[in-house]
Amino acid sequence: MSDLLAPFMAALSSDLSLPSSGFWLHPALILIAGALLLPLVPEKLRKGWLLLIPALTFWRIVALAKGTFGVVPFLKFTLTFGRVDALSNVFLYIMGLMCIIGSLYGMHVKRAVEHSVAWIYVAGSLGAILAGDLITLFLFWELMALSSVFLIWFRGREESLGAGYRYLLVHMAGGVALLAGIMLHYKATGSMEFALFDVKHPSIGAWLVMIGFILNAAVPPFHAWLPDAYGEATFNGSVFMCAFTTKTAVYALIRGFAGMEILIALGVAMALYGVVYAVLENDCRRLLAYHIVSQVGYMVAGVGLGTELAINGACAHAFAHILYKGLLFMGCGSVLFMTGKSKFTELGGLWEKMPWTFLFTLIGGLSISAFPLFSGFVSKSMIVAAGFEDHKLWVGFLLMLASAGTFLHTGLKVPYFIWFGKNHCSKETWQRAAEPPWNMNAAMAITAGLCIFIGSYTPYLYDMLPYQEPAHEYAKVVYGSYHVSETLQILLFTALGFFLLIKKLEPEAKISLDLDWPYRKAGQAVLWLSRKPIQAVDNLVGEIYRYGGISSLMSAARASAVFDGRVIDGVVDGLASSIRDLGGRLRTAQRGALQENLTVAFGVAAVLVVILVVML
Repeated sequence: MSDLLAPFMAALSSDLSLPSSGFWLHPALILIAGALLLPLVPEKLRKGWLLLIPALTFWRIVALAKGTFGVVPFLKFTLTFGRVDALSNVFLYIMGLMCIIGSLYGMHVKRAVEHSVAWIYVAGSLGAILAGDLITLFLFWELMALSSVFLIWFRGREESLGAGYRYLLVHMAGGVALLAGIMLHYKATGSMEFALFDVKHPSIGAWLVMIGFILNAAVPPFHAWLPDAYGEATFNGSVFMCAFTTKTAVYALIRGFAGMEILIALGVAMALYGVVYAVLENDCRRLLAYHIVSQVGYMVAGVGLGTELAINGACAHAFAHILYKGLLFMGCGSVLFMTGKSKFTELGGLWEKMPWTFLFTLIGGLSISAFPLFSGFVSKSMIVAAGFEDHKLWVGFLLMLASAGTFLHTGLKVPYFIWFGKNHCSKETWQRAAEPPWNMNAAMAITAGLCIFIGSYTPYLYDMLPYQEPAHEYAKVVYGSYHVSETLQILLFTALGFFLLIKKLEPEAKISLDLDWPYRKAGQAVLWLSRKPIQAVDNLVGEIYRYGGISSLMSAARASAVFDGRVIDGVVDGLASSIRDLGGRLRTAQRGALQENLTVAFGVAAVLVVILVVML
């Protein structure tokens, strides 16, 4: 057991050791320690603790020096717990910031273990981003999956229980693929370093590692877990979940598979796929989850393009996405928290009751739609421009089409049918509706301000990107007249289409099966095969065995019993009787006749001895 714990203990001690740059502390360690101590903190001090620990973690992230830290020898491997560079810094920064906002948003939740689980989940993400080897990556990757499932189960509904089990099974399957890929990659190369794979001639191990990554990125057909899980998580749990799992996967894809062309097609398909299914969705949080699939598609396509501008765009869009998608989930989570409802067909007209929540959600919708002066405009367009720059026109045009669909459903449908539209609220729902607690509004206000700030002041985001020259060059044209006018035309025509087709877009109380349909049909087919053909064959074999096998066996058993009773037992019993009779006779001889014969013999011998003595 001590051997198994050795790398973890060494990692913790290495965090406090003196590497070349001096004292070094892993930011995930702060969160894990804070999470474990949280239940022991008195309730009066708990709210302060909920802000202190994420703030310390963010401070540690900002203070990180570039380099390699936490290097631990384990068996014949070298584990690297801290690789800090330009790529990891941008993801660490936004995830540390989102941990503060998410903790503030759910600060009034009294269940301490829910906060602890959320922090451990964030720690897993930070650990995966800082990992310099595949073993460390795998350990933190699985920590994310195992901790985040509780954010679904804590909601306590029967549906959330099922969604959580499905989430766990899918992510464990992805973990198995990732582990198998790591083992095959090590066997082929002898290296556990987490670096760029051979994307031109990928091995089987590389393919398996990529499958593990794209499952967490929710690339179809490995995406159905996402709307189920995020739609059933707790109101504050979904805020954390929307920010970390898929974006950690995007980071891993950038680190390991930048320039792999199949990711271009997968990313574009994701961007369109998520938009299409958002059309059919009646639950606002499931709609937002489908748009995660769509928006992550932009990032995956950027990774596949692999140019410096495209990688910058993927990083920038991940940064912006965490903020505006978190804001949207906070807005819809506030509605769920205050009314108990999340379906469009059970809401409507809430602008009178929740005006600030409406405003913040609208800002999130404009940001995700890439409206000028909002964060999505300065990040999403970078990936589109990278597609055109790489002479892949189909990529640029299809991503622009997906952007129009995003504005249609998240920028317009969500605000309209929750806060305006026809009022479908029940009397109880309407009476419960009100602005959420101050901490929820404060978290939304901070995030909304950041969405506007990033969109208006581009150096804040662009100066963090891994490739500075392309970032500065793009900053010169992002607010050019051509780009702004093109974007406004697309958005305004989309808005016109929404109001012209508003009756067609009216939500309906129905379920969208998505890829559940083939899963369910496949399940029904397996059930039919089990009940019909396979059961019939099993019955036939059973009958053949019963008549041909068991009957013959029983006849042989009866014959064997007769032979055993009459022949074997007869011989054995007869031999036993003979021995018994002989023993009886010997027993008789011993008790009388034999003694007399011996006496006579000795007497005769004595007489003969006397005669001989006299004669001599």
